[in-house]
Amino acid sequence: MTHTYPIRVYYEDTDMAGIVYYANYLKYIERARSDWVRKIGIDQNAMRAEGVVFAVRRVECDYLMAARFDDMLEVHTSTQSVTGARLVMDQEVWRGKDLLFSATVTIVCIGAAGQPARLPANIRRLLP
Repeated sequence: MTHTYPIRVYYEDTDMAGIVYYANYLKYIERARSDWVRKIGIDQNAMRAEGVVFAVRRVECDYLMAARFDDMLEVHTSTQSVTGARLVMDQEVWRGKDLLFSATVTIVCIGAAGQPARLPANIRRLLP
């Protein structure tokens, strides 16, 4: 299952050359992951109330082409693997038929004091 999230490039997203500033791609994929998590039924506020939150452990990414002001982009998010301790996701940013950015993101859970925690079983069941 691939989740698709639309993004419009605003002027504030660009650098002096008029292209999307590299760090903004990380913001785009974060928004897409948050939307995906919400859509599959995971309540991150309830997780936090139970003392567990998601945290990004690792991001490996490639910048392939530039996006520019007013481009309409799509972030595609899919699950690569789920274990008891981590969720690995593939995320891509597309403009039409052009792949602009790709990333593999490793997500873990941590407790209130920052210690590693297992992914809760009820959440693992929701993950495709």
